[in-house]
Amino acid sequence: MRLIFMGSPAFAVPTLDALIEAGHEIAAVYSQPPRPAQRGKKLQPTAVHQRAEELGLTVRTPERLRSAEEQEAFAAFGAEAAVVAAYGLLLPQPILDAPERGCLNVHASLLPRWRGAAPIHRAILAGDEETGVTIMQMEAGLDTGPMLRAGRTPIDGKTVSELTGELATMGARLMVEELADPSPARVQPDQGVTHAPKIAKAEARIDWTAAAESIERQVRAFAPAPGAWFEANGERIKLLAADLVEDVVAPPATILDDRLTIGCGTGAVRPALLQRAGGRAMPTAELLRGFALAPGTVLP
Repeated sequence: MRLIFMGSPAFAVPTLDALIEAGHEIAAVYSQPPRPAQRGKKLQPTAVHQRAEELGLTVRTPERLRSAEEQEAFAAFGAEAAVVAAYGLLLPQPILDAPERGCLNVHASLLPRWRGAAPIHRAILAGDEETGVTIMQMEAGLDTGPMLRAGRTPIDGKTVSELTGELATMGARLMVEELADPSPARVQPDQGVTHAPKIAKAEARIDWTAAAESIERQVRAFAPAPGAWFEANGERIKLLAADLVEDVVAPPATILDDRLTIGCGTGAVRPALLQRAGGRAMPTAELLRGFALAPGTVLP
């Protein structure tokens, strides 16, 4: 089948690879424009852009798709369908209508739960027991289109990085299956709709007055990036892994022992992996050898 692929981050790369492996013709790849990255602010192409160039595919990186010129260029590729995975731009109606089979999306949640930009993070933060991938027919609304097929997986203490990799693989498989054997479309129910807005920077800071269970989910939802963090000795410390400590009643933000157990609003957490600014991730015991945090210290 002649396809246009639209995606940007690493999450989308397995779907692009799977489409090629399945024998589909990729007429063009659309991805977000290169953005300044890292300390040097050098323009960095997206993961999909890089992979498409490795494969020798045509890549387009428009800032937006609302101009008649861009819409005509899209239609001129003559694709039977567009496959979309975390592209990052809203598709106007002329783009949605151009391919014969429309635009099919790999969405990393069990719709209608977690429509929006950060479904994996939000599922972890909310304490959901499971999540998955929905293949959907796109329409003008934000992740409101009819559902075609889905896959499920338990969250089971996974980090956002682990879960993203698992769902990326699942989404690639489901999309290839859908193109080979189209499923009847099912309208999304009105009941159970939730939204997954982008993660704000302020959400990564740990509030020690929250419940330990909530803080542990926050750590997993932001590991390794942007990284849940707290202040200690005037430095910002990322908390990349932590264990729950049961049956502890202690003042929030107080260091309770020489293993850096920290009291929370209810319960406590014990950091397992931390990272100082500009440094590497290290186990708690290693960090404490060169960074004094005595029991009784109250964190800001």
